[in-house]
Amino acid sequence: MQDIETAASPHPDIPTLIVDWHRLRQAEPGLRARDAARRLGVSEGELIAGRVGEGVTRLEGDWPRLIRELPALGRVMALTRNEYCVHEKKGRYDHIDIGGTMGIVLDEDIDLRLFLRHWRYGFAVRDSSHGRERESLQFFDGDGQAVHKVYLTEQSDRPAWRSLVHRHTAAVQSPLIDCVAVDDPLPTMLPDRAVDVDSLRDHWRALRDPHDFFAMLKKHEVTRTQALRLVGDTFATRTDEAAVRRLLEAAAMGGEPLMIFVGSPGVVQIHTGPVHSVKMAGPWLNVLDDGFNLHLRSDAIAETWIVRKPVPEGFVTSLEVYAADGTQIVQVFGKRKPGLSERDDWRALLAKAGARA
Repeated sequence: MQDIETAASPHPDIPTLIVDWHRLRQAEPGLRARDAARRLGVSEGELIAGRVGEGVTRLEGDWPRLIRELPALGRVMALTRNEYCVHEKKGRYDHIDIGGTMGIVLDEDIDLRLFLRHWRYGFAVRDSSHGRERESLQFFDGDGQAVHKVYLTEQSDRPAWRSLVHRHTAAVQSPLIDCVAVDDPLPTMLPDRAVDVDSLRDHWRALRDPHDFFAMLKKHEVTRTQALRLVGDTFATRTDEAAVRRLLEAAAMGGEPLMIFVGSPGVVQIHTGPVHSVKMAGPWLNVLDDGFNLHLRSDAIAETWIVRKPVPEGFVTSLEVYAADGTQIVQVFGKRKPGLSERDDWRALLAKAGARA
């Protein structure tokens, strides 16, 4: 499956961009790179690339090889985000398996699904935040949007980090990237009236592995939210936008273990385990635990669904949250091992959280 890329956008004027970036940082020291880039009219990847030689080193080469070297860094923080949600998890990169453009990292804490065709550009970044210096590896798609970041922690092996950066430093330290639009992997959607809903329901009913869900969407030429609307209450029930907050708060009180998925085009990152500290800060719904942070823009939630997918043991049930543009913001399951039925406490928790307030 290939993405269709349009012509590259004009390169920004790098000297002007960096001057404007410094002025913006001085005026708003806590401004994140993603938000600064938007204010400056460029992608985050273009802004990071423009800083090459100023705390940024351009990387090149074999991304699977680089990923296989990450265990040497020890304990780090993995960050994956979409436009509306940030997922941060501390741990080690370990149990890595990569074949072609697909891969997994299956450590107890850092649990990732990798889609490496979206890893176009990479950089080693040294920056400061709230008076502390931070070092990271940052990877971007062809449109300059971040797909994954790896931050060093106090327990990380910094000599190993320097050695890894040295091995993967690009021969040409260009401050420019060619930004192109990366199309949705489901580019052609049928209008509702043209969808064979009975066939969609039959296909859904015949599912035995949730990983086959995307292939089903592609076969029937429907988006995720379109499929949820059309398939019927047996498989998908819509609830209100506050359900995810109720779910996280109830799980924090009861201690039920969750699986929380957040994806960029290049990575799906998963937290498995309980959550403890759930707090609102303005529009942000946050989980603020020692090894796991989640930051979700609650004002971006347009649709929330309780979704049931068949498996050999019955059904797996999830809470799925979507933005108005169809982006899946977050997906939450109860902790479950393959071959075992879904936990009763998860179903009870979900039923309570999904009930409209």
